[in-house]
Amino acid sequence: MEKIRWGILGTGRIAGDFATGLGAEEDAEVVAVGSRAQATADAFGQRFDIPNRHPTYDALAADPDVDIIYVATPHPLHKENTITCLRAGKAVLCEKPFAMNSGEVQEMIDCARTHGRFLMEAMWTRFLPHIQEMKRRIEEGQIGDIRLILADFCYRAELDPEKRTFNPALGGGALLDIGVYPIALAHHLLGGPARIASLAHLGVTEVDEQVGILFQYDDGALAVMSAAIRASTPHSLVISGTEGEIVAQEGWWLPSGFTISRDGHAQETVRPDIVGNGWNYQARECGRCLRQGFTEHPLMPLDESLAITRLMDGLRAEWGLRYPMETA
Repeated sequence: MEKIRWGILGTGRIAGDFATGLGAEEDAEVVAVGSRAQATADAFGQRFDIPNRHPTYDALAADPDVDIIYVATPHPLHKENTITCLRAGKAVLCEKPFAMNSGEVQEMIDCARTHGRFLMEAMWTRFLPHIQEMKRRIEEGQIGDIRLILADFCYRAELDPEKRTFNPALGGGALLDIGVYPIALAHHLLGGPARIASLAHLGVTEVDEQVGILFQYDDGALAVMSAAIRASTPHSLVISGTEGEIVAQEGWWLPSGFTISRDGHAQETVRPDIVGNGWNYQARECGRCLRQGFTEHPLMPLDESLAITRLMDGLRAEWGLRYPMETA
């Protein structure tokens, strides 16, 4: 296999970020885009110099020049779009949240395994250099055993019932949009929790506008997380251990860095070099899996995506938050 040939399903902002990121990868190229109309496919294709421009998602899935497709549509379309691509023989990287609920995620996983195709949730933060360096240092025991994780991801958006963020029909709300980031980080560092507590405020459109989530683990460690779409916070992260702590205060979910304070050592600032806009790192890992014949990535395995979605299902059930497209 020479360059990994990507198709992009969707033409919104995130699709543009991903296409920009792929421009930094020498071993990958975007060869096709699919939209719901020829005009939008052509505009996106012209912007990113993409040769194959399809007016339907089905046409993109059937494109013989494509090895793998990045699904960048709104949450409620993830399952349908992913399964369409898998059945067409394509590998898939699907934007987070993987799907609306664990039932949909299970269908996606079953389809990928039935057809023997690569599938991964696009949890891009997991592949960023500073997150990987954090994980390495924690595994080396540099801050001892983790006792407390504090992570927030809150921003203030103007209320607009038609906007995806606030629209139940589009899977709106803080949890699925951004709360999944701290939840996935806690799961990455500590695994599944033994106990969960949470509170949420449902706004006028009946989606979760702000949430507070607490995970406790069998050894007593805690993860305290918040997410909001009507209130801003510093987007900070603190990982406190028995022998030190790691602090990130520049938007920990973005390409950035952190400080590490260790007992008996001077404080150290860690800022790994960044290539591209950060979206390219997950694409690079997908390419590596395709070259090696993997059908899932060991750092973001499908069973973990399923477990995280089940956690979010449980949280929404506590809050009484159910989306109109959920029939089961």
